[in-house]
Amino acid sequence: MKIGDLTELATQNLREAILRNSLTTLGIAVGVASLVAMLSLGVGLQQMIDRRLERNGLFDTVLVRPRTTFNATGEIRRNRDLGPARSNERSPDRSNDRGNDRSNDRSQGASQDARNQSDAPRDLSDIVSHPLDKDARRELAQLPHVLEVYPEFRFTGDLRLGEAGHLTQVTSLPASASSSDGLEGMQGHFFSAPEAHEIILQADAAADLADSQHLQPADMLGKDLVLRYAGREPLPANSAKSGSRDRAAGAADDALSGFSIISSRITLRVVGIVEAETVASGANAFGRSGAYVPLAVAEELGVVQGNDMGEVVRESALGGNGQHYSNLTVRVERPADVPAVEESVRQMGYSPFSLLDLTRNLRRVFAILDMLLGIFGSLALAVASLGIINTLVMAILERRREIGVLKALGASDKDVRQLFFAEAGVMGLVGGVAGVALGWGIGRLIQLGTNYYLRQQQIPTENIWSVPVWLIASAIAFSLLVSLGAGLYPATRAARLDPVEALRYE
Repeated sequence: MKIGDLTELATQNLREAILRNSLTTLGIAVGVASLVAMLSLGVGLQQMIDRRLERNGLFDTVLVRPRTTFNATGEIRRNRDLGPARSNERSPDRSNDRGNDRSNDRSQGASQDARNQSDAPRDLSDIVSHPLDKDARRELAQLPHVLEVYPEFRFTGDLRLGEAGHLTQVTSLPASASSSDGLEGMQGHFFSAPEAHEIILQADAAADLADSQHLQPADMLGKDLVLRYAGREPLPANSAKSGSRDRAAGAADDALSGFSIISSRITLRVVGIVEAETVASGANAFGRSGAYVPLAVAEELGVVQGNDMGEVVRESALGGNGQHYSNLTVRVERPADVPAVEESVRQMGYSPFSLLDLTRNLRRVFAILDMLLGIFGSLALAVASLGIINTLVMAILERRREIGVLKALGASDKDVRQLFFAEAGVMGLVGGVAGVALGWGIGRLIQLGTNYYLRQQQIPTENIWSVPVWLIASAIAFSLLVSLGAGLYPATRAARLDPVEALRYE
């Protein structure tokens, strides 16, 4: 039987019992609608979380730290302790001399063995990696797909407005943080320039300073504050104390420089007030802060941070001087570039970390949630498939004589089977399309109702619903597949009818 004839017969047969077939198709549409509505909410919630994390720079950033290891006694391994020859093998002459010393004087053997152990070559795995300094920052910025590399400065500051003061945590923000979700609803504006002497206050800090002057928090915009902080003043490379050391044994240590802590201040203008206690700007931007300053300004201040003592020890271990960072944040073009950048960072000798490593479990949870929603939504479609079976079985009983005529005119069992399959497929296809439209409408109503409730609670609206193209195609294909499966038994039963018995049926 030709496809055109098959389609014409199937359509004609469906029109003869239009009410029953329409109700069956409606049942399929309701099942598909429940499937689409549930999955659209699951997909929408996942996309909402992904958008918020990406806007906060949590998915497209890599935190880079130096690798530091310790020996069995807790001593930091230092690169400068290893020369090219000492890192590979021990000098044979020195070994012979030590052997002669032990054979000549047994009383000095123990002390000589101790010196031998201290002079033993250190394994490469015990060496601290390259320091995170300005050169490393430039190298990281030159990696493919990297947009920017920046440190984070977090320090304690005293904000002064007249005689009143407010002690709080101050954090640096790069220019890319202007799109952070933490700045939504901010009064005022973001920093006018990367080097601007401006400050953004958290709402509690602004209220505390405003109360001291009998002002409203919004009145703080445009006010000039004095930020008092602990600053660093470098010490000379060779201090007076270093002159009394044994320079033959510790010349490298004498070349190290430290710093002294001095009281410093800077005047900053308030340009914004935010409600959020945390404004994320990367994988390391966690913790409450009461004020935010531009990154370039924080770098110029030379502030003392909580990890500066570790920096001094690290500089001693690395055998160099200059500014070293405890960590750097690398921002990439898109989250898909994070694994490649992490691998490049490892090859450079640093330790990378990204929140994508932690969100894999979150994505697994959403995958399970989508699967459960799909199962519950498919139950209605499974019930609708029973309606298809019932409808086609009734059609067989009503059209038994017609089937006998078709077989008597030369129709094969395959033709009869295809005819019933076509009827089931048409109901599945029409029901699938109608179900997608109905599911879209249900999801849209849920979206509108949710946003209305959020506006009543004075909460920013969110898009918690999404119907991607793959969901539409999958729902229609699944509906068609279930309908064909439901039509398998009726089609097989119709194909097995004896034409003689079918013609005698009244």
